[in-house]
Amino acid sequence: MTANQPVSGVSLGMPQLPAPDFPADARARLEADAKEVIARYPDSRSALLPLLHLVQSQEGYVSRTGIRFCAEVLGLTTAEVTAVATFYTMYRRKPSGDYQVGVCTNTLCAVMGGDAIFEELKDHLGVGNNETTPDGKVTLEHIECNAACDYAPVVMVNWEFFDNQTPESAKAMVDDLLAGRPVEPTRGAPLCTYKETARILAGFPDEREGAVEASGGAGPASLIGLRIARGEAPHTPIVHPRGEATIEGGE
Repeated sequence: MTANQPVSGVSLGMPQLPAPDFPADARARLEADAKEVIARYPDSRSALLPLLHLVQSQEGYVSRTGIRFCAEVLGLTTAEVTAVATFYTMYRRKPSGDYQVGVCTNTLCAVMGGDAIFEELKDHLGVGNNETTPDGKVTLEHIECNAACDYAPVVMVNWEFFDNQTPESAKAMVDDLLAGRPVEPTRGAPLCTYKETARILAGFPDEREGAVEASGGAGPASLIGLRIARGEAPHTPIVHPRGEATIEGGE
Protein backbone atom coordinates (compact mmCIF):
# COMPACT_ATOMS: atom_id res chain seq x y z
CA MET A 1 0.00 0.00 0.00
CA THR A 2 1.41 3.44 -0.94
CA ALA A 3 1.45 6.42 1.41
CA ASN A 4 -1.37 8.21 -0.38
CA GLN A 5 -3.56 5.19 -1.13
CA PRO A 6 -7.04 5.39 0.48
CA VAL A 7 -7.80 3.00 3.31
CA SER A 8 -11.33 1.58 3.19
CA GLY A 9 -12.31 4.43 0.87
CA VAL A 10 -11.07 7.13 3.27
CA SER A 11 -8.28 9.43 2.10
CA LEU A 12 -5.50 9.93 4.65
CA GLY A 13 -4.77 13.37 3.24
CA MET A 14 -1.13 12.45 2.60
CA PRO A 15 0.67 14.32 -0.21
CA GLN A 16 1.59 12.46 -3.37
CA LEU A 17 5.16 11.22 -3.06
CA PRO A 18 7.71 11.95 -4.23
CA ALA A 19 7.38 15.63 -5.14
CA PRO A 20 8.03 16.38 -8.81
CA ASP A 21 11.32 18.01 -9.75
CA PHE A 22 11.81 21.39 -11.40
CA PRO A 23 12.12 21.41 -15.20
CA ALA A 24 15.70 20.73 -16.28
CA ASP A 25 16.49 24.33 -17.26
CA ALA A 26 15.05 25.75 -14.04
CA ARG A 27 16.85 23.11 -11.99
CA ALA A 28 20.21 23.96 -13.58
CA ARG A 29 19.73 27.68 -12.96
CA LEU A 30 18.65 27.15 -9.35
CA GLU A 31 21.56 24.80 -8.67
CA ALA A 32 24.02 27.45 -9.88
CA ASP A 33 22.38 30.08 -7.69
CA ALA A 34 22.20 27.72 -4.71
CA LYS A 35 25.90 26.95 -5.01
CA GLU A 36 26.64 30.67 -4.76
CA VAL A 37 24.39 31.05 -1.71
CA ILE A 38 25.76 28.01 0.12
CA ALA A 39 29.34 29.21 -0.39
CA ARG A 40 28.60 32.21 1.86
CA TYR A 41 28.21 30.03 4.95
CA PRO A 42 30.68 27.85 6.89
CA ASP A 43 27.87 25.32 7.43
CA SER A 44 25.68 24.60 4.42
CA ARG A 45 22.62 24.13 6.65
CA SER A 46 22.77 27.84 7.46
CA ALA A 47 21.83 28.58 3.84
CA LEU A 48 18.32 27.18 4.23
CA LEU A 49 16.53 30.50 4.79
CA PRO A 50 17.93 32.22 1.67
CA LEU A 51 17.41 29.03 -0.36
CA LEU A 52 13.74 29.03 0.57
CA HIS A 53 13.56 32.59 -0.78
CA LEU A 54 15.37 31.37 -3.89
CA VAL A 55 12.85 28.65 -4.68
CA GLN A 56 10.06 31.09 -3.85
CA SER A 57 11.45 33.38 -6.55
CA GLN A 58 10.93 30.55 -9.03
CA GLU A 59 7.28 29.72 -8.33
CA GLY A 60 6.03 32.56 -6.14
CA TYR A 61 5.67 30.25 -3.15
CA VAL A 62 7.48 27.36 -1.47
CA SER A 63 6.06 24.30 -3.19
CA ARG A 64 6.73 20.65 -2.47
CA THR A 65 9.15 20.80 -5.39
CA GLY A 66 10.97 23.71 -3.77
CA ILE A 67 11.18 21.85 -0.47
CA ARG A 68 12.59 18.81 -2.24
CA PHE A 69 15.19 20.97 -3.99
CA CYS A 70 16.36 22.61 -0.74
CA ALA A 71 16.58 19.23 0.99
CA GLU A 72 18.64 17.70 -1.81
CA VAL A 73 21.18 20.49 -2.19
CA LEU A 74 21.66 20.84 1.59
CA GLY A 75 21.60 17.17 2.50
CA LEU A 76 18.54 17.57 4.73
CA THR A 77 15.28 15.68 4.96
CA THR A 78 12.14 17.22 3.51
CA ALA A 79 10.71 17.15 7.04
CA GLU A 80 13.54 19.39 8.27
CA VAL A 81 12.99 21.85 5.42
CA THR A 82 9.23 21.81 5.90
CA ALA A 83 9.62 22.57 9.61
CA VAL A 84 11.45 25.80 8.75
CA ALA A 85 9.25 26.76 5.79
CA THR A 86 6.10 26.45 7.90
CA PHE A 87 7.53 28.37 10.86
CA TYR A 88 8.12 31.69 9.07
CA THR A 89 5.18 33.56 7.57
CA MET A 90 7.41 35.17 4.94
CA TYR A 91 7.34 31.86 3.06
CA ARG A 92 4.14 31.33 1.12
CA ARG A 93 2.67 27.82 1.13
CA LYS A 94 0.34 28.27 -1.83
CA PRO A 95 0.40 30.29 -5.07
CA SER A 96 0.06 34.00 -4.39
CA GLY A 97 -0.23 37.25 -6.31
CA ASP A 98 2.39 39.42 -7.92
CA TYR A 99 1.86 41.89 -5.08
CA GLN A 100 1.55 40.82 -1.46
CA VAL A 101 -0.49 43.52 0.33
CA GLY A 102 -0.04 43.22 4.09
CA VAL A 103 -2.12 45.35 6.44
CA CYS A 104 -0.84 45.71 9.99
CA THR A 105 -3.59 44.89 12.48
CA ASN A 106 -1.45 44.93 15.61
CA THR A 107 -2.43 47.20 18.48
CA LEU A 108 -1.22 50.65 17.42
CA CYS A 109 -1.99 50.30 13.70
CA ALA A 110 -5.35 48.76 14.56
CA VAL A 111 -6.50 51.64 16.74
CA MET A 112 -5.15 54.15 14.22
CA GLY A 113 -7.26 52.62 11.46
CA GLY A 114 -5.57 49.37 10.41
CA ASP A 115 -8.61 47.23 11.18
CA ALA A 116 -10.81 49.50 9.09
CA ILE A 117 -8.33 49.41 6.21
CA PHE A 118 -8.18 45.62 6.28
CA GLU A 119 -11.98 45.22 6.34
CA GLU A 120 -12.49 47.70 3.51
CA LEU A 121 -9.78 46.10 1.37
CA LYS A 122 -11.41 42.70 1.82
CA ASP A 123 -14.71 44.10 0.58
CA HIS A 124 -13.09 46.15 -2.16
CA LEU A 125 -11.02 43.26 -3.54
CA GLY A 126 -13.60 40.56 -2.87
CA VAL A 127 -11.07 38.33 -1.08
CA GLY A 128 -10.43 37.16 2.45
CA ASN A 129 -7.24 36.89 4.46
CA ASN A 130 -4.44 35.14 2.51
CA GLU A 131 -6.57 35.06 -0.62
CA THR A 132 -5.66 36.27 -4.10
CA THR A 133 -7.67 38.24 -6.63
CA PRO A 134 -8.87 36.18 -9.63
CA ASP A 135 -6.36 37.85 -11.96
CA GLY A 136 -3.49 36.67 -9.74
CA LYS A 137 -2.18 40.19 -9.11
CA VAL A 138 -2.91 40.93 -5.44
CA THR A 139 -2.83 38.75 -2.35
CA LEU A 140 -4.25 40.32 0.82
CA GLU A 141 -3.19 39.41 4.34
CA HIS A 142 -3.21 40.90 7.81
CA ILE A 143 0.19 41.21 9.46
CA GLU A 144 0.83 41.33 13.19
CA CYS A 145 3.48 44.05 12.92
CA ASN A 146 5.14 45.91 10.07
CA ALA A 147 7.81 47.31 12.43
CA ALA A 148 6.81 50.88 11.61
CA CYS A 149 4.57 51.93 14.51
CA ASP A 150 5.60 55.57 14.18
CA TYR A 151 3.88 55.67 10.77
CA ALA A 152 0.68 53.89 11.80
CA PRO A 153 -1.45 52.71 10.16
CA VAL A 154 0.96 51.00 7.78
CA VAL A 155 0.41 48.81 4.74
CA MET A 156 3.25 46.93 3.07
CA VAL A 157 3.40 45.76 -0.54
CA ASN A 158 6.09 43.15 -1.16
CA TRP A 159 7.76 44.43 2.05
CA GLU A 160 7.89 48.08 0.93
CA PHE A 161 6.28 50.69 3.19
CA PHE A 162 3.09 52.63 2.56
CA ASP A 163 2.84 54.82 5.64
CA ASN A 164 -0.01 56.74 7.29
CA GLN A 165 -2.66 55.02 5.22
CA THR A 166 -6.42 55.49 5.16
CA PRO A 167 -9.05 53.17 3.70
CA GLU A 168 -9.33 55.50 0.72
CA SER A 169 -5.59 55.69 0.01
CA ALA A 170 -5.21 51.92 0.43
CA LYS A 171 -8.05 51.21 -1.99
CA ALA A 172 -6.60 53.64 -4.52
CA MET A 173 -3.22 51.92 -4.20
CA VAL A 174 -4.57 48.41 -4.85
CA ASP A 175 -6.63 49.73 -7.76
CA ASP A 176 -3.40 51.02 -9.31
CA LEU A 177 -1.75 47.63 -8.76
CA LEU A 178 -4.65 45.84 -10.42
CA ALA A 179 -4.61 48.25 -13.36
CA GLY A 180 -0.84 47.98 -13.83
CA ARG A 181 -0.25 51.64 -13.03
CA PRO A 182 2.98 52.73 -11.28
CA VAL A 183 2.81 52.67 -7.50
CA GLU A 184 5.45 54.39 -5.38
CA PRO A 185 6.12 53.37 -1.75
CA THR A 186 6.22 56.10 0.86
CA ARG A 187 9.91 55.33 1.38
CA GLY A 188 12.33 52.68 0.24
CA ALA A 189 13.05 51.07 -3.09
CA PRO A 190 10.60 51.05 -6.00
CA LEU A 191 8.16 48.17 -6.10
CA CYS A 192 8.98 44.95 -7.90
CA THR A 193 7.04 41.71 -8.16
CA TYR A 194 6.86 39.20 -5.35
CA LYS A 195 9.13 36.77 -7.21
CA GLU A 196 11.69 39.52 -7.81
CA THR A 197 11.51 40.50 -4.15
CA ALA A 198 12.11 36.88 -3.13
CA ARG A 199 15.28 36.73 -5.22
CA ILE A 200 16.59 39.90 -3.55
CA LEU A 201 15.83 38.39 -0.14
CA ALA A 202 17.81 35.32 -1.20
CA GLY A 203 20.84 37.60 -1.26
CA PHE A 204 21.14 38.55 -4.90
CA PRO A 205 21.64 42.22 -5.82
CA ASP A 206 18.80 44.43 -6.94
CA GLU A 207 20.08 45.38 -10.37
CA ARG A 208 17.38 47.91 -11.19
CA GLU A 209 18.85 51.34 -11.85
CA GLY A 210 18.65 53.56 -8.77
CA ALA A 211 16.87 50.93 -6.63
CA VAL A 212 19.66 50.53 -4.06
CA GLU A 213 20.15 54.28 -3.66
CA ALA A 214 16.40 54.74 -3.20
CA SER A 215 16.21 52.25 -0.35
CA GLY A 216 17.62 54.80 2.11
CA GLY A 217 17.24 54.41 5.86
CA ALA A 218 14.79 55.24 8.58
CA GLY A 219 12.38 58.12 8.05
CA PRO A 220 12.12 61.33 10.11
CA ALA A 221 9.45 59.94 12.45
CA SER A 222 11.75 57.07 13.39
CA LEU A 223 14.73 59.33 14.01
CA ILE A 224 13.15 62.14 16.03
CA GLY A 225 14.07 60.53 19.37
CA LEU A 226 17.71 60.24 18.30
CA ARG A 227 17.73 63.86 17.11
CA ILE A 228 16.29 65.06 20.41
CA ALA A 229 18.90 63.06 22.35
CA ARG A 230 21.63 64.70 20.28
CA GLY A 231 20.16 68.15 20.80
CA GLU A 232 19.45 68.48 17.09
CA ALA A 233 15.71 69.07 17.48
CA PRO A 234 13.60 71.10 19.90
CA HIS A 235 12.00 68.98 22.58
CA THR A 236 8.43 69.83 23.48
CA PRO A 237 7.33 67.69 26.44
CA ILE A 238 4.17 65.74 25.75
CA VAL A 239 3.70 64.48 29.32
CA HIS A 240 3.93 66.97 32.17
CA PRO A 241 6.66 66.30 34.72
CA ARG A 242 5.50 64.28 37.72
CA GLY A 243 3.83 66.45 40.35
CA GLU A 244 2.78 69.15 37.88
CA ALA A 245 -0.79 69.35 36.69
CA THR A 246 -2.32 71.27 33.85
CA ILE A 247 -4.51 74.08 35.19
CA GLU A 248 -7.38 74.89 32.90
CA GLY A 249 -7.86 78.57 32.17
CA GLY A 250 -4.43 79.37 33.58
CA GLU A 251 -5.66 79.32 37.19
